[in-house]
Amino acid sequence: METMKAARWHAAKDIRVEDTDIPTPKENQVKIAVKFTGICGSDLHEYTHGPQLIPVDEPFSLNGHQGTTTLGHEFSGIVEEVGKNVSHIKKGDRVTVEPIFRNPESPFIVTGEYNLSEPLGFVGLTANGGFAKYVVVEDYMVHKMPDNMTFEQGAIVEPAAVAAYAIKRSGMKLGDTVLIAGAGPIGMLTIQVALASGASNIFVSDLSEDRLKKAKEIGATHTFDARSKDIPKKIKEMTGYGVDIFIDAAGAQASFDTGIDSLRNGGTAVLVALFGEKINHDALNQTLRELTIIGTAAYRNIFPEVIALISSGRLPVEKLVTSVIPLDDIVDKGFEALVNDPSEVKILVDINAN
Repeated sequence: METMKAARWHAAKDIRVEDTDIPTPKENQVKIAVKFTGICGSDLHEYTHGPQLIPVDEPFSLNGHQGTTTLGHEFSGIVEEVGKNVSHIKKGDRVTVEPIFRNPESPFIVTGEYNLSEPLGFVGLTANGGFAKYVVVEDYMVHKMPDNMTFEQGAIVEPAAVAAYAIKRSGMKLGDTVLIAGAGPIGMLTIQVALASGASNIFVSDLSEDRLKKAKEIGATHTFDARSKDIPKKIKEMTGYGVDIFIDAAGAQASFDTGIDSLRNGGTAVLVALFGEKINHDALNQTLRELTIIGTAAYRNIFPEVIALISSGRLPVEKLVTSVIPLDDIVDKGFEALVNDPSEVKILVDINAN
């Protein structure tokens, strides 16, 4: 069987660029020649602390995948081959991928809430992913890209969908004020989506001065050092009574507390971060202030809108790309750079670069 280079996860701190078999699509699958793949926070978690979502002890029930895994779930490319049952996609189509698996037996498929179907799984975590020359995905994951959209932009549709879904679930209205905790890739994308959706003031907190500077460049109106204890007080002085929407893209007790304290009575908090630890929450405070707290699991039914926003120029996601690297350098210039250099926001891997 023919082989290709791929970045394969073996264990925490053990990702190897090595030869692996080129996959072949089954009857309901699509084979894609990958162009660009982004390094995501969840890839980073697998590198530093994994396995988290990668199935090691037992196979992923929807496809039998287990153990060593080609990472990468934010990617774009060109369709190379389609299975015999695939009709809406053809060879040569320029595409991006919505990598979430759907369990056909789940009651949430019928309701359209496919992101809530169990078991939760993603290409690049519970199946081999896009840090390789070729990848095979389920046909329902594939979205065509307009001709004016670059492959670099196409690789950022997936994280942009996380941000767009969070803003959509928040119920944000024209002119609302928003606090975003965490200026990593999802936080930055949330700034862009909030701006495109008509937010009047966008407050951003983070620990990194470099990231706060970048947040200002792409549309944040006010930034705060996340270590500051008086963020809620300052926000209430500027808004009169607090922000309408709080998006937690940091995922810590401190960010949660600051955000809740910064909300106006009747405001809405959206938890988009993957919290690493349990947090304490004052339920009485939530009740008396009529706060709404929403969790979001990735996204659903939003890729077409995100693709349209990016291709129209209203969502300039390419501004968040801080480095483009070849696959061979993915550990040192990709994962290690993201761990050690807070000025890095979104690193893309050019799969065909030497």
